[in-house]
Amino acid sequence: MRKFGWRGALGIAISVVFLYFAFRHLDLHSSIETARHANYFLLICSAAAATCMFPLRARRWRTILDPVAPKLPFGPLWRSTAIGQMVTNVVPLRPGELVRPYALTRQVPNVSYPTALASVAVDRVFDGIVVMLLLAIGVVAAHFPTNTNIRGYSLTHAAGFVIAGAVVLLIAFYVLVFFPETLIRMFELVARRVSPALERRGADMLRRFSQGLSVLRTPGHFVAVFGWTLAHWLVQPFAFWLAFLAIGVKVPLAATLVVQGIIVILVALPSAPGFFGPFEYGATIALQLYHVTQSTAATWALLFHVASFIPITVLGAVYAGRLGLSIGEIGAASRTAE
Repeated sequence: MRKFGWRGALGIAISVVFLYFAFRHLDLHSSIETARHANYFLLICSAAAATCMFPLRARRWRTILDPVAPKLPFGPLWRSTAIGQMVTNVVPLRPGELVRPYALTRQVPNVSYPTALASVAVDRVFDGIVVMLLLAIGVVAAHFPTNTNIRGYSLTHAAGFVIAGAVVLLIAFYVLVFFPETLIRMFELVARRVSPALERRGADMLRRFSQGLSVLRTPGHFVAVFGWTLAHWLVQPFAFWLAFLAIGVKVPLAATLVVQGIIVILVALPSAPGFFGPFEYGATIALQLYHVTQSTAATWALLFHVASFIPITVLGAVYAGRLGLSIGEIGAASRTAE
């Protein structure tokens, strides 16, 4: 795997700061009592619901890859998705999204690594668009004032910024899809001055990367991917709602969309493995918009996070072991994408 370096240290530092702010006003006695009286059956159900996000992500991935690798079997896609999430959960610098396509190419040799990697990039762009649209729906349903701030930052502006970033990236992908040779020639002109080897390697990778974006060519595929993405990001709010019931957090159902959106924005920052820190802090500041005490919000966040962390991490580790994936192989795959 890649060296830890300053980026790993920065991620750990950010997580520590977020954990401090999430738990600094924690009433330990109240938190323990909340945890003691939680409905653990509902909490387990919430973890199971959260784990269901990953089979949906694998099914969406199949649709994204359909134009270049039609009707891929679900098994390799699901196992690769679980392996990628497991790696993200336990390894610094979040290499899971590089490992996921590599694990797929180990099981389905007719899909190249750059093509699979491009499909994952499409996957993440759709995530950003849908999550922010759901956040906007949650904000509208809550009737927050337009100037609502979270720690001095406008909630509306933050959502708008993330949506704009996702749309810009989507436009860039469309340019690569419809004008690949033009962009590749531009790359070659620049790379040629640096290294002929870089020119050849980079041009080949860009061509295969553009193939992975083929889903954007067809409106029907676009709609299908959007539909699977919507289903994927409605499962997590349902899991949140079950966990709210488990510890007695009383908020409107639309609050789950706001909590999800704010958490997603924060976990995009560098952090420790598993997003510990940004997740808890995002949950506490979101729930405080609904007048949930910080102690209750932090307790909910930690219980849900740990409960949902375990199943997919264990599943991913089991699949990685069966596939015989080594740390060295994963590191080599990560470096080829850089």
